[in-house]
Amino acid sequence: MAGSVNKVILIGNLGKDPEVRHLENGVVVANFSIATSETFTDKNTGQKREITDWHNIVVWRGLAKVVESYVKKGMKVYVEGKLKTRSWQDEQKNTRYTTEVVADNLTMLTRAEPATNQSENQYPKSIEENKSQPMTQSIQPEEEDDLPF
Repeated sequence: MAGSVNKVILIGNLGKDPEVRHLENGVVVANFSIATSETFTDKNTGQKREITDWHNIVVWRGLAKVVESYVKKGMKVYVEGKLKTRSWQDEQKNTRYTTEVVADNLTMLTRAEPATNQSENQYPKSIEENKSQPMTQSIQPEEEDDLPF
């Protein structure tokens, strides 16, 4: 059995439209953030309170193309992936860090609306046939793992 697990599952709403880049080698990457909230009752005041956390999400290749075409600000999404922390040097040579969720599964829980220049019948067949169903796109990691099964 593996000695560790790195698995993140989030359901939240996009705070803004995804930022999509097409790299020189043809690979597509999309970045977006989602908000998750939890509600509780303040013991001192008895009032309901809400805490919102923001999570940075990164998706690659085919999943990024789906995000580029259909995922927009305000939509609710289900995201599965793993936490990754990366570092870089800023202009003052300070080391900066960020932690993000590298997603390998995304389900749109809000129905995608067509862009202003698209008509209803230009949806992919999987969305058109199942308008009430969430759309799922899953991308499996490309690297081989060393698990014996």
